[in-house]
Amino acid sequence: MGHPQLTDRGAVVTGAARGIGRALAERLVAEGARVVVTDLDAEALHQVATELDIVPLPGDCSSPEGAADLVEKATLALGRIDVFCANAGIDRTQPDSLQASDADWAQMLDVNVMAHVRVARNLVPRWLADGQGGRFVVTASAAGLLTMIGAAPYSVTKHAAVGFAEWLSVTYGERGVAVQAICPQGVQTAMLEQAGPLKDLLSHDEALAPEAVAEAWVASLDEGRFLVLPHPEVAGYYAARATDTDRWLGGMRRLQTKVDALAQHGTPGGDHG
Repeated sequence: MGHPQLTDRGAVVTGAARGIGRALAERLVAEGARVVVTDLDAEALHQVATELDIVPLPGDCSSPEGAADLVEKATLALGRIDVFCANAGIDRTQPDSLQASDADWAQMLDVNVMAHVRVARNLVPRWLADGQGGRFVVTASAAGLLTMIGAAPYSVTKHAAVGFAEWLSVTYGERGVAVQAICPQGVQTAMLEQAGPLKDLLSHDEALAPEAVAEAWVASLDEGRFLVLPHPEVAGYYAARATDTDRWLGGMRRLQTKVDALAQHGTPGGDHG
């Protein structure tokens, strides 16, 4: 029997062609949900949809039109969206991320932050109007609670993703909208493989399989937790950052020095989802 909060619920997963998104879709199916998936990679998405016997809606959910279109089409396919997994995310970080272009910043803000805002803008009013509520799940990152060495746009946009999820929870949590932020460290995805000298740092507390992230999310449902931390160690780091920020920053600067020593070659960057 599937989880009672997921069985026969209509669910949407963005960035579902691979990685965490695919794992979330697969787990939702296993829990008895009816699932729609979306991704920019239409070919890979259709393969996932065929394997899992779910509905593919390829497209760009980060644009205002794409977000509205996804909510409309997924609602038609499912009857109602009960769970929305806002998982799609990108990293365009270059070796000197302070010099990242405005175009890279804009693209990462669109995908990592504004996609969540634009979907919620279309979806939350529906949840409030019918009085049944819903669940909005953001795949952020431990970078959204801490920071990512060498990756300014990624760190900033993931902080913003967590911030928006917090705001949604504060504003609509008492009106039936459950909100969660999944914040893993290293996960065995293409993004980790392309992280260059950061790979070992991100894997320090074990690089998890995407399926383990999906498992952590399902396990969190019974506890009603906002933060889903597949790497439990992140809770300690987050607490240290809050309670002794200067000491935490000093530790991070020491890590930066180590990364600088390793960064003779390799370029962080890539997509995840």
